[in-house]
Amino acid sequence: MAHARVLPMFPLGTVLFPYAVLPLHVFEPRYRVMTRRVMDGDGEFGVVLIERGSEVGGGDVRFDVGTIARIIQAAELPDGRFALASVGTRRIRAVRWLPDDPYPRAEVVEVPERAASDSDVALRSSVIEALAALAALAQERDPAVPEPPELDADPVRASFEAAAIAPIGPFDAQRVLEAADASERLSLLWALVNDRIDELRARLDLE
Repeated sequence: MAHARVLPMFPLGTVLFPYAVLPLHVFEPRYRVMTRRVMDGDGEFGVVLIERGSEVGGGDVRFDVGTIARIIQAAELPDGRFALASVGTRRIRAVRWLPDDPYPRAEVVEVPERAASDSDVALRSSVIEALAALAALAQERDPAVPEPPELDADPVRASFEAAAIAPIGPFDAQRVLEAADASERLSLLWALVNDRIDELRARLDLE
């Protein structure tokens, strides 16, 4: 097994992908404590999706696969709240949840990432085409809908960038995050985006 480390954890109602920016408004006292400790340490904490429950107050049920977030900008407000900007870096799996002290903590291991293959390059192109087709359809209803941003040339990074902008719900996003490698991630994204295309086309046909 890969080396485990204890990491402060921030369960949220959204999925954080590597390379994606995550703004956070920290107001709960326990997470204010966590933020100060993280800022005094290496600046990293884990983000996982809440399966059941609420972000506020505890008692939530969490998924085990998440992403390490690194604080890149922080401002402490006069009343003790924090406005943070963080960026996703690497995928992690919680192998053991620890008692809240006072915030969630877990023993985590990093999830290894396989290097991209030639087939992943083709899958990256297919996802780009699907996102462009979805944007073109959406622009028929609202011309202000922007074009999809350009994805990185590396299919591994591109798969995470595409996942962050794809119009999918949190549980589908979790499935993408948990995918074994870029090939599985891009294939799943392609299918999910095409589902959105079919749904939007059906709505447009009814209008």
